[in-house]
Amino acid sequence: MPLLGFGVYQNYNATPSVLEAFKAGYRHVDSAQVYRNEADVGAAFRASGLKREDVFLTSKCVSKTHGYDSTLKGVDESLKNFGVDYLDLFLIHDPFSGTERRLATYKALQECKQAGKLRTVGVSNYGVKHLEEIKAAGFDMPAVNQIELQPFCQQKDIVAYCKENAIVVQAYCPLIRGKMDDPVITNIASKYNRDPAQILLRWSLQKGYVPLPKSATPERIRSNADLYDFELTAEEISTLDSLDRGKDGAISWNPVDAP
Repeated sequence: MPLLGFGVYQNYNATPSVLEAFKAGYRHVDSAQVYRNEADVGAAFRASGLKREDVFLTSKCVSKTHGYDSTLKGVDESLKNFGVDYLDLFLIHDPFSGTERRLATYKALQECKQAGKLRTVGVSNYGVKHLEEIKAAGFDMPAVNQIELQPFCQQKDIVAYCKENAIVVQAYCPLIRGKMDDPVITNIASKYNRDPAQILLRWSLQKGYVPLPKSATPERIRSNADLYDFELTAEEISTLDSLDRGKDGAISWNPVDAP
């Protein structure tokens, strides 16, 4: 899985921006059934001329579609929308459906993996208790947990659990939805002659996360991928870490405490 992803949430005509992302070097696209742009991502992939094995495609199923049979059907629909034979990663989008339906959905995804329709299976917005639920049921642990992660919302208990259980942590909202004017962030950006978004993405990468920035602006898409010719110091990482407000720093729905 490429360590930098391209998010397409609220991108309702995603083909041009995904094509631009491919040109900028992205090879990892994070979509979802509820985003209604799986077909756009698939069209961009076909237009790119890239080989299937060189692109990492993700989708997700939201709680209203959870359940064993509906998940099996949903995976087939996603494959049809993308126009591919398999997806690299498929996530349970949120934990709102309750224990029984969460586990039924996870079982269905595991079977889709065994059938070759999915390469890996993961979850999103899962708290520790939701991850423990999977372990207690005797399933393989998810490959990924995608949660909101940015300096003001670091969710350290979930991150620690994921690291202990070899679960890759993907970071959505890594750019704080554009709220990047904190002096700590802007001062570091000035030091490196970089924009704040690049500082936040470097922080995420150096913390060991997989950030998923999104943009429909070509210049911003390219800038967000221009991250590999500088590195933050340990002191700067620590200074950014000090911004943490726990769940109070969340800017998204962040349903990690769902029952």
